[in-house]
Amino acid sequence: MAGPSPSPHKPRRKAKRVAGDDGFSGGRLTPAEPLVRQPSFPLAAILWPARGTTSQWELLPLILMAAGLFRWAAGLWGYSGFEKPPIFGDYEAQRHWMEIATQLPTSQWYFHDLQWWGLDYPPLTAYHSWLCGKIGSLINPAWFELYTSRGSHDPALKIFMRATVIASEYLIYIPAAVVFVRRFSRLSGVASWTASVALVAILMQPATILIDHVHFQYNTVMLGFVLASMSSMLAGRYLWSAVYFVAALGFKQMALYYAFSVFAYLLGSCLFPRVNIGRLIAIAAVTAISFAILILPLVIGTLNDVKRGVDARPDLDGPRSPLPLFPRVVDYLDTEAFYYPIVEQLVQMVHRVFPFARGLFEDKVANFWCALNLVVKLKKYPSELLQKGALLATLASITPPNLILFFRPNKLLLPLAFATTAWGFFLFSYQVHEKSVLLPLMPMTVLLAGKHGLGKDTRAWVGFANLLGCWTMFPLLSRVDLKVPYAVLTLLWAYLLGLPPTSLSAYFQDGSSLLVQWGTALLHGAFYLTMIMWHVLEMFLKPPVDKPDLWVVANVGVGAVGFSLCYLWCLGKLVVESEILPKSWFRKKVKAKTQ
Repeated sequence: MAGPSPSPHKPRRKAKRVAGDDGFSGGRLTPAEPLVRQPSFPLAAILWPARGTTSQWELLPLILMAAGLFRWAAGLWGYSGFEKPPIFGDYEAQRHWMEIATQLPTSQWYFHDLQWWGLDYPPLTAYHSWLCGKIGSLINPAWFELYTSRGSHDPALKIFMRATVIASEYLIYIPAAVVFVRRFSRLSGVASWTASVALVAILMQPATILIDHVHFQYNTVMLGFVLASMSSMLAGRYLWSAVYFVAALGFKQMALYYAFSVFAYLLGSCLFPRVNIGRLIAIAAVTAISFAILILPLVIGTLNDVKRGVDARPDLDGPRSPLPLFPRVVDYLDTEAFYYPIVEQLVQMVHRVFPFARGLFEDKVANFWCALNLVVKLKKYPSELLQKGALLATLASITPPNLILFFRPNKLLLPLAFATTAWGFFLFSYQVHEKSVLLPLMPMTVLLAGKHGLGKDTRAWVGFANLLGCWTMFPLLSRVDLKVPYAVLTLLWAYLLGLPPTSLSAYFQDGSSLLVQWGTALLHGAFYLTMIMWHVLEMFLKPPVDKPDLWVVANVGVGAVGFSLCYLWCLGKLVVESEILPKSWFRKKVKAKTQ
């Protein structure tokens, strides 16, 4: 009796991953080779047991718990202004805004005692402060009593304030980061486990933990809204994208760093590849409505105060001064009309949010203007001239990436375009602070979730930008005795991602040009060596008496050069990946390199 006929199906040979770019030594699938993979940096090794055996819904809670544990542990240290009279620091500013929002009428929020941490953020920050202050007052009303609670260092208050940062982050930033990574990685063809590794790296970003959870602020709320806006763009939900970005602007005016990229992408998506007037009108309408809703509580509160006879400026002696931004406006407005208090509120809010009167810069920051000031003393020039110079330089730096995003509204280009634009703002715009480096670092860091994101080239540049950013914030952190969390968090992140000074493995990989590998390694190595030497000198060698800011000035100069390189790298990657230049141009370049 004949046996069964052979099956026509031939089993597919297993594949091997070689020269990887996804967190382990394996990337491209090549047939006829066995599957051999191993982690290529510590973070991938730590999550290795979860690969293929744990669902993402089991892994995600573990990631979120670990991220929360590090945040709370970092918060055990001091904070900005701890026992630093007379005006203390950012911690006191945030606490004070909570008592302003809960203890004063709405119309007085932007006018009250401007010399003691006057409110200088948009309305959504005030509403957030009101909510946190109301909750805190239920626990201990003494924390938010006007005047008597100034400079309070109550340990229980510290626990509450730290908890508000974590709660705000887990309500806004963390969900936005999780959704964005999932969408961006899927669009980029990245496996879910690799995306989980990238998510951990993003959530463990040292700069955000150091500033928000150690130094003390709520930057991740604004960054979370921006990530939600970008995520909505990835999903094609353009109206929600506009809503989320208005919320980001409503929380912190620094979100303007991304405004040109949001505008360029949304407008480009309405015109390319075909004109969609309906979408354009809908986006414009939703944006206008969102801004109206944002200021509505402020308007209603002001009208209610007028009705009750509450004076917006009770501490003002003598006749009321004109509107601070536009003194001649009073010549055209009826100061007795019902709408005048609203105009006064909105103008004062804009005046507080955009402090042009403070000058080009207040402190030493690693951007172009502070670095230039080391050679040419800029303060001798008129303020108007410096404002125009900053405007022109900023426009020149942000125009190329946004033209690319406008003509090529490709979803995968969003992080690069946002990062390039934010770097341009950080380097050249007006009134930049050290903490503003968080804005270009966020979109640059989420590149880890994209194609080749955990590959050595992207990981090296993203790591370089983050570690350099933390280093430039060291003078700010050291002033409030936060050197230890700075060292622990930055070195931990460098170790997890296989970056200097703990490892050089991120700079050498199979299949890429030796010139590029060695060039990047030597370039970054020079900066890392400089940073290490700077720390040694700053620790053991006092600056000359006639140059007390020598080490800070050196920090500014080195940081500005390094950030300029990050801007150029992001712009170069954006040009290449957008394919906006003719392909024949790239072929000529490749041919020239191989000859």
